[in-house]
Amino acid sequence: MTETTVAARRVRRAPRIGETERKNAAAALQRALDRRDNGGETGH
Repeated sequence: MTETTVAARRVRRAPRIGETERKNAAAALQRALDRRDNGGETGH
């Protein structure tokens, strides 16, 4: 019974990401993937 009580008291410490931050992160990830797919500046 103590295990469920402890689990119920756990609070998520990370703040929730706003929609703007989520979109910026998704755009940055997409740019990084595009650079990798295109070979970046080296053109490999």
